[in-house]
Amino acid sequence: MVQVDKKTTFKKREKHIHTWFTLDAEGKTLGRFASEVSKILRGKHRPDFTPFADCGDGVIVINADKVHVSGSKGATKIYKYNTGHMSGLREVPFNQMVVKNPQYVIESAVWGMMPKSRLSKAQMRRLRVFRGDKHPHIAQKSINVSM
Repeated sequence: MVQVDKKTTFKKREKHIHTWFTLDAEGKTLGRFASEVSKILRGKHRPDFTPFADCGDGVIVINADKVHVSGSKGATKIYKYNTGHMSGLREVPFNQMVVKNPQYVIESAVWGMMPKSRLSKAQMRRLRVFRGDKHPHIAQKSINVSM
């Protein structure tokens, strides 16, 4: 019997060149879309994925205001924040938040699916979310991905 030496190779952070992907959120369900975005940010879509190295890619999300949720979550899903003053807790339902700040809806959903570590904070810096279908990141030469 011939024995083959199997060695695990780990990707070095310095050797990785981040590519950019453009994803369209129009008509997509929020949770399923956010899980795909977090997968790209972490680098799990690549065959050389290394969990402790930043080998993910950048994501540009367009049409963030056209994302939807299933069921009655539009009225029951609530985003909470505090103003810092006494009795400063504010609650905004999903339907109002999509109109007011659709970027926050996508960013908070993606952040909830990332591991809570310094590495994921660095990976979240490569997420760009835009309300309409135009974005200023033409220099990145992003790849359009349809899901």
